[in-house]
Amino acid sequence: MVLRLSKEWNKILSSEFEQPYFCSLEPFVDQEYERNECYPPKNQIFNAFDLCAYYQLKVVIIGQDPYHGKGQANGLAFSVNDGIAHPPSLINIFKELNSDLGIVYPKSGDLSPWASQGVLLLNATLTVRTAEAASHQKQGWEIFTDKVIETISTNNNGIVFLLWGGYAQKKKKLIDAQRHLVLESGHPSPLSANRGYWFGNRHFSKCNAYLKSKGNTPIDWHLD
Repeated sequence: MVLRLSKEWNKILSSEFEQPYFCSLEPFVDQEYERNECYPPKNQIFNAFDLCAYYQLKVVIIGQDPYHGKGQANGLAFSVNDGIAHPPSLINIFKELNSDLGIVYPKSGDLSPWASQGVLLLNATLTVRTAEAASHQKQGWEIFTDKVIETISTNNNGIVFLLWGGYAQKKKKLIDAQRHLVLESGHPSPLSANRGYWFGNRHFSKCNAYLKSKGNTPIDWHLD
């Protein structure tokens, strides 16, 4: 597994790469990619960090697993490659974006423009076997990403954490809510959204209002 972290991310996370759990995780991931079709592509496993500079960090959106369909996952939570059909959860994210901020539903499901503005789109598990959801869970990724969340909370102020759904909300215990804004809602998946737990949360406008109140530039949520 090739670690492609910037100097800033590497500085705060380097000690994790020496921990026993990570020393076990690396050969597991390497073996999985050798024997099976896995996602995202190996050079995009750390895309969430590669595309979101630590010194620009403003927002953290927590997902669970990468998409496990062919060509979908690109290393960013909820994001798909350009030209790929939008999964149901992403469709509902874009519908809420339109309702909240009046942003026209985008053609592309690639959320890289959000990442480049300081939105860390972090899946709890960074890899998955094709067509097998949760196949790489409980191998060490969750320990690593929990440490990422905890470290961000400890070392920063005024970050917006968007916790969508029960799984993400369990990460709340890792976040100092006195120093950061934590916004919670149901998951954007149809099962949750159709029961009224997602639509109308207005997280995008609330996020920007908070960033502006802290003197930070808000996120431009527009996509192509």
